[in-house]
Amino acid sequence: MGNVEVIDLGAYGTRFTEDPYPVYAELRAKGPVHRVRLPMPDKQHEMWLVVGYEEARAALADPRLSKDGSKTGVTFLDEELIGKYLLVSDPPDHTRLRKLIAREFTPRRVEQLRPRVQEITDSLLDAMLPLGHADLVDSFAYPLPLTVICELLGVPEFDRAAFRKLSTEVVAPTNGETEYDAFVQLATYLRELVEDKRCSPPADDLLSALIRTTDEDGDRLSPDELRGMAFILLIAGHETTVNLITNAVHALLTRPAQLAEVRADMSLLDAVVEETLRHEGPVENATFRYAAEPLDIAGTAVAAGESVMVGLAAADRDGTRFPAPDHFDLHRDTRGHLAFGHGIHFCLGAPLARLEARVALRALLDRCPDLALDAPPGAWLPGMLIRGVRSLPVRW
Repeated sequence: MGNVEVIDLGAYGTRFTEDPYPVYAELRAKGPVHRVRLPMPDKQHEMWLVVGYEEARAALADPRLSKDGSKTGVTFLDEELIGKYLLVSDPPDHTRLRKLIAREFTPRRVEQLRPRVQEITDSLLDAMLPLGHADLVDSFAYPLPLTVICELLGVPEFDRAAFRKLSTEVVAPTNGETEYDAFVQLATYLRELVEDKRCSPPADDLLSALIRTTDEDGDRLSPDELRGMAFILLIAGHETTVNLITNAVHALLTRPAQLAEVRADMSLLDAVVEETLRHEGPVENATFRYAAEPLDIAGTAVAAGESVMVGLAAADRDGTRFPAPDHFDLHRDTRGHLAFGHGIHFCLGAPLARLEARVALRALLDRCPDLALDAPPGAWLPGMLIRGVRSLPVRW
C-alpha cells in the first residue's frame, strides 16, 4: 500500500462522536477517499473511508464492492450468531431475499399502515402530555417505531426496556463483551420466535407470511434466513426511525425561526423530514463493503479484500452537491441525498420511516404548541453507524 497516511479517527476523541462533520470536512478538503483507523471499542480496524458525495454514490452502486465479507475471509458477530441477511448478501442471494420481502414495503402497502401509525402516535401522546415534560426518546420516538415494527412482524409485546438495551448495544456497542452478549441474546430470542411461529397456526403478520411465502419458483426462506430477516427488519425497522424523529425535533427546537415557519405551514413537514435525513440522518456510515477485486476509487487504489466504508453523513454535507451544507435549510432541494443509501441496498424501509416521521412530527407539533428543550440532549451514541442522542428532554 506504499506510504499511505492512516488517519486515526479515535485521536479526535469525544468531539468526533459529538460532531463528526468538521472532521469529515477536513478530510474532504484533502480528497474524497482516506485510509482511516476506526474508533472501535476493543478493536484496531483500518479501512478506506469515502467522504465525497459523487464518490460515495458511485461506491454504493459498485458491484465490485461486496457486502458479503465471507468472500474475502471476513466474518462479523452478527453473521456468526444471526446468519446471513440482506445487508451482508450479494446477488444472486440478495436479489432472492429482497424479492421475497420487497412487496411488503411498497409505498402503497406502507400507506395502508397510516391509520395504525396515527393511533399508536396518539396513544403515546395521550400518556405523555399530562406529565408536562418527558424524555422524548423514551416516551415517544423509541416506542412508536418499535410498536409499529413489532405489530407488523407479529412479535409479541416484550420488555421494551430490555430490548432497547440489546438493540442499542448491537448498533452502537460500548465494548466488545457487551456487544457479544447482546448478539447472543438477540440470536436466541429470534430463533425461538421463528420456531414458535413455524409451529403455530398461521397468523396475519409479516413473519408468518414470510414463513409461508414461496415465490413462483417454489423458493422459500430457510430457518436461518428467517432469523436473519427478522433481525434486520426488527433492528433496522426501529433504530433508524427513533433517531430520525429525535434528530428532526432537536433540529427544530434549536432553530426557532424554522420551527415558527413549520408551525405556520405544516406542509413543510415533508421538507423537515428530508432535510433532517440529509443534515443529520440516522445512519452516519453505511455498513462495511469489501473489495472483491482490485479497484480504483477516485484515484485511490483499493486492493482485493480491503474494507471500504461509505460515509453517508459525510457525503450529504459535501458542499459541491449541497451548497452551504452545514445550514439546516427547509427550502433546499434535498433530492439525491444518501441517507437511505443508493443502489441495490437502498433501504427497503424508507417509505415506512418517512411515514412514521411525518405522522409523529405533525401530531407532536399539533398537540404541543409550547414544545421546547428542557435540558441539553443526552450523549451522542458511540460508534460510527448510528447518529442520534440517548435522550432529548423536552417540556410543553
